[in-house]
Amino acid sequence: MLVRGFPAAAFDTNCWVVAPAAGQECVVIDPGIGVEAALDEVLRKDNLRPVAVLLTHGHLDHTFSVTPVCGAKGISAWIHPGDRELLADPMKGLSPESRTMFGGRLEWTEPDDVVLLDPAQPLELAGLRFAVDFAPGHTPGSVVFRTPGVDVGGEAAPPVMFSGDVLFAGSIGRTDLPGGSWEQMQDSLARVVLTAPDETVVHCGHGSSTTIGRERAANPFLQDLAMAPPSRGL
Repeated sequence: MLVRGFPAAAFDTNCWVVAPAAGQECVVIDPGIGVEAALDEVLRKDNLRPVAVLLTHGHLDHTFSVTPVCGAKGISAWIHPGDRELLADPMKGLSPESRTMFGGRLEWTEPDDVVLLDPAQPLELAGLRFAVDFAPGHTPGSVVFRTPGVDVGGEAAPPVMFSGDVLFAGSIGRTDLPGGSWEQMQDSLARVVLTAPDETVVHCGHGSSTTIGRERAANPFLQDLAMAPPSRGL
């Protein structure tokens, strides 16, 4: 499996491109602020053809470029129903400080084709199978995408998780933004993250990639789910 990641122009948000191999179809996960040129370069270099944009949640730092990317490629945007309103009006999910950064208003057009994710239905896209795990807490409609590792040369690869802002290397997503819930985040971490195999490679919404085993052993928010909530991210 081919996974390419690069940071957006703001908030250190990771945009991910996933395909079975170079020269094939792919999906784009979380196209944030100012990613169009870098995304086009990744697609050109690996000769990839995007078939969908998958959104881990509706915060603006993960969705800012979804409309131009979907429009230019003629593809759909997929988001959980719990965050559908954030794709229509992303200002609803911002902190007061972030609203000030955008001047209190934003010229915004949502994608022409929006498809609602159903966690009960795995996605079959670009020759890959993605499980969709509902994981609210950071936002009401946060999800985690999981896909099995693809055998390369007869050797099985570890499973892969795209965690959005549910899990970071050494931390977790904040829960103090509109629609956030510390109690729901605790449940999502226990139900979605801690039940994943240790060898699972985690590509996070911000910062470096990690593994479930590494986070299980060292991430304080997994070792003690009763700790006070953090304040990281948009």
